[in-house]
Amino acid sequence: MANNSEARAARRQKRLTKFKNQSMYQLMVWPGVLLLIVFNFIPMYGIIIAFKDYSVLGTIAEADWVGLEYFREFLSDRMFWNVMRNTLGISFFKLLLGFPAAILLAVMINELVNEKLKKLVQTISYLPHFLSWVILGGMFITWLSETGLVNNILMDLNLVEKPIRFLTDPNKYWAIAVISDIWKEIGWNTILYIAAMTGINPALYEAAKIDGASKLQQIFKITIPSIRHIIALTFVLSVGGLLGSNLDQTLVLQNSVNYQASEVINSYVYKMGIQLGDFSYATAVGLFVSVFSLILVVVSHWFTKKLSDESVF
Repeated sequence: MANNSEARAARRQKRLTKFKNQSMYQLMVWPGVLLLIVFNFIPMYGIIIAFKDYSVLGTIAEADWVGLEYFREFLSDRMFWNVMRNTLGISFFKLLLGFPAAILLAVMINELVNEKLKKLVQTISYLPHFLSWVILGGMFITWLSETGLVNNILMDLNLVEKPIRFLTDPNKYWAIAVISDIWKEIGWNTILYIAAMTGINPALYEAAKIDGASKLQQIFKITIPSIRHIIALTFVLSVGGLLGSNLDQTLVLQNSVNYQASEVINSYVYKMGIQLGDFSYATAVGLFVSVFSLILVVVSHWFTKKLSDESVF
């Protein structure tokens, strides 16, 4: 017993000494942890209003329990299949086209020999990310209007006889949403890939050159396999966000004509909760999306682990 007590005391002293040695690191970490608890974990108490008939005239504790009523209401809502189709459809094409596009751009930037040109290309590709959708949306609305830049160019080149109704044609909204989002975020999405590529041992490329490997062979045999862990990680996170279509983009580009093609879950929750004040219903929908997203993350992680035999997390 004495030996066990001495061993426990030694472990406690070791942990205390380690904590003291890391005191400066602890001072940097704990404010962030405190903010996380205050602004992320404590507000999670409000999730219970998804199971209550909550009104702003009373408190959460006073609201009556209704169980899964709002979840059943959402699943039977006439808008359910429409918003799910739009959300999954737009997000799927963003993933299908935007995910490999970011990897391709990262490889192309990495292959640039001139460092000044490489930094210039990186900076230009990052810039759209820092512009809000309010600014970009105004630009796109102006460019794509019937008297806008795109229609003027098409008509001057005799490619069309009359202006194309881009923003007032529901059939074109998905393409506009996908292309504009990829254009805005593709540069920013290359950051992790380029950072991973800088850690690849140059000796691998030198050995490949000696063996007569072409540039494409070097990319597919060295570059891509060396960053596969980062690719798997970003893929899992991207799949987990399939139900998180960009709310800002939707609110800016949506109008009364393309409403049926542009209404996604996030905009639906915003309108039900903020505009109509049905907080319990909006919370239930948001919770449904969170649970569904968690399932997607788990499934995509299992899938990538099966393919690469590596655990992302």
